[in-house]
Parts: sequence; structure tokens; C-alpha cells
Amino acid sequence: MARRLTAAALSLLSLLALASCTGKETPEQPQGAADPPRIVVASGQDVTGKNGIRQQLIDAWNAREGEHGYRARLVELPGSADQQRSQLLGALQSGGAEYDVVNLDVTWIPEFAAAGLIRPLTGAAVKSPDDIIEAVDRTSFWDGERYAVPFNSDVGLLYYRKDHLRDAGASPKLGRGVTWDDLRELIDAVNDAPKPGNYQEGWTTQLAAYEGRTVNAIEAFASAVPDFALTDEDGRYTADEAQLTAGVTELRERTASPYMLDESSGFREAESLSAFAEGRTTFLRHWPYVYPALYERFKEELGVTRLPGKAVLGGQNLAVTSNTSEQRAAKAAELIAFLTDPDSERCLLRAGFAATRTSAYDHPGGTPECRHASAYSAGPSASPTGENAEVKAPDGLSGGVSYSRDVLLPSLSEAVQRPRTPLYGAVTQTLITELGALYGHRPPGDAQVAKNLDEALSEVLPG
Repeated sequence: MARRLTAAALSLLSLLALASCTGKETPEQPQGAADPPRIVVASGQDVTGKNGIRQQLIDAWNAREGEHGYRARLVELPGSADQQRSQLLGALQSGGAEYDVVNLDVTWIPEFAAAGLIRPLTGAAVKSPDDIIEAVDRTSFWDGERYAVPFNSDVGLLYYRKDHLRDAGASPKLGRGVTWDDLRELIDAVNDAPKPGNYQEGWTTQLAAYEGRTVNAIEAFASAVPDFALTDEDGRYTADEAQLTAGVTELRERTASPYMLDESSGFREAESLSAFAEGRTTFLRHWPYVYPALYERFKEELGVTRLPGKAVLGGQNLAVTSNTSEQRAAKAAELIAFLTDPDSERCLLRAGFAATRTSAYDHPGGTPECRHASAYSAGPSASPTGENAEVKAPDGLSGGVSYSRDVLLPSLSEAVQRPRTPLYGAVTQTLITELGALYGHRPPGDAQVAKNLDEALSEVLPG
């Protein structure tokens, strides 16, 4: 029987199950007035809600119409990330798309660039490139050229219940040096103590047959093998069977019973968030945008720190499509420069995204000033329903630790990338399929899983 979600869990899940909205409608022009030329921006859904921070920044650009003569319109694509990728590929390859700017997952840049669907960008599209976090900015390039500008970033973090640890006689403060061995010891302590509330197992993550499984796998592989990479800078296959075996072993150990909640093998972001919100686990691997909602739920009993081992870099970058005109492309570059400038990045950080610029993290212990987006300017931020709410997730953590400066920024700076290749879609599907054997009935040994994975990747990738 399906587990009934609590009201608190449902409110958290609203972060991930937003209606397919397109933001505020552009006001109608006065009768007889000519419509200004438009720049259409295609993006996935904004996790900060209806009329969220992305739409707020678009509105701020439109308010300056007198300076540049254009208006921008945000189109939010429905469906999962894979479905959005397919929609964008089909629209741009057909030549009939009206999109001038596309907000692409960082793993899609090589594919869209190699296919000629997005154009190289000049310096006009990016302000103060030295301010962009280096690891994040590398996702914008392919074949030696910049094709995009980082908009909002993402990285895996570790959330935990302080009260669970305290009740088990363990320290509720986890520092940046926590390892997976430490985590297993803490889970053992919680398991040996009287079970708190709805508690079932130690931790949960996202291991369903989608991109979440790939992310968890790359984090395990990169933690087990120093300088691990499936591909080189040209997208050629560089891993070997021994490295894959070590990675598979690490992934199995992390996801084995009694440490991981068994249902996690079928969880996506929403289900893992719900399980943690219901108190069924002590630990959760998730993304930064859930921090405000989780803090609102658990207050001071919520802990957040860097993920043990390596964490995978996520996020989205803005690019200009190849089929837009040269004149519109120039204005699209100006729009991208505005949406990714230092003030916009401070606004994104206030709203719950991971900012892409180091300057956005210069205000530890407080919240950075945000001038572009009025709804985020002086204390409020968007709630999951799109209405303003007070910022309740503190930057200051216990022991004088700053969430933004000491947890989020170093996590982004030291994060690892998923394979850089125009064939990423085939690579991630191969990883998802072959590693699924670990979570089936009578899974094969690590060496066999690695052998099968090596053979499958060798067929997909050059080299």
C-alpha cells in the first residue's frame, strides 16, 4: 500500500511538482502602438515557484526596455529534464523554433554545440568572467569555445536530522571532513538506539532509472578513483574495467542495506525529499534549493554540510540559438549578460539557487543585496506557491559556519563534472541501464557489473 504523505511533506514536494506556468503575462501594448521586438527564452520550470526569480529577472530586463528596445518572454517547458532536452532538440533541429535563448543543463552544452544548434558567444555575453566559479564556468565551453554563460549552478549536499543523532548519543555537528565511513558509524548508532518516530533506515538519495542514478554513480566513482573521468576533453572514452569495478563497489557499499532506505532505488528528487521530511531517514543527499523548505520544516534540528567524498556539479547555462538573426542574437547576448551579472546572481542565491559567481558569496552571515528583482530585494523570497515569504533559512550555522561561504561555495568549487561529450544522452542511458543490475533480483558481482558497463560504454563512445 502506498505510504500516505504528511501535510509537511506535501508542502515540501510542491517545490518539485509545480504547475507548468510561464510566468507573468506581458502587459498588452496600448491600442495602435507597435509591439517591441521580443527575445524568447526557453527554460525548464523554476523551482522557486510561479513568478519565481527567473521571471523576476526577466521583468527587470523588460523594465529597461527604453535602454535596449526589446522585451523578453520566458517560456517554461513542461516535463522532466530528458523530455525538455528532446523538445529543445526537436524544435531547434527543425528550424521552426522561435527560441532565441535556451537555458540548457550543463551536460547538454557539448551536444547542442557540436550539432550547431547554439552559437559561440563573444565577450559581450558575459560580464566579469573572472568572477565566475572556475569549475562552474568550465561547463560553458566546448572544443575550446564559449557557447554559454552559467546562470544557476547546483551541487549535491548532505542534509541530516540533528535530533536523531543527539538521541543516539552522537554529536549533532558534522564538519566538512565527514566521510562515508563516518556516516555508516552514525547510522549504526541511530539504528542501535530506540527508533525515532517514523524512522526506518539511515539515508536516502535518488536512484530511480533516470539522471539521478547517473549523478550518484559518478559521485561514487569519482570518490573511489582519484582523478576519475569517463571521457577526456574531446569526449573520448578513457576509463577502464578496474576503475569501474572500484566505482561499482563504492556505489554498492553506499546503497546497501541496512544503511540506505530500500525504496531509494526507485526514488527521484520528490520521493527522497518526502521520505526525509517524514522522518523515515536521518540523512538525505539532495540539492541546495530544498534548504529553505527543509529548514522551515525542521528549524534548528536540520543540519546541512558538504557531501562526503566527491559531489557532482549540476546547473543550467544560457546560450543563444543558431537560427536566431544576427541582430536578435546581439540583443540576446545582452540579455544573457544581464541575467548572469553579479546582481542577478545575488538574487538567484537569495531565492535558493546556487549562484555561479564568487562575489555572490561575499556576505556570509547575512543575505546579499538583490536590486534587480523587487520580490527578493529586502528580506522576502519566493515561496513554493510563488507568494512572498520571509527568508527563514539562516546562512549562519552552528560553530560559526556559513552555509553559503563554507558549505555551498567550496562544494561548487570542488565538484566533479559528468562526462563531457556530445553523446551524453547515450552515455547516461548506458549508466542507468547497466547499473540497474545492482538493484534487481540477485544482482551480479561488482566485477561483472563493471565488465558489462565497460563493454557498453566502449560501444557508445569513441576511443
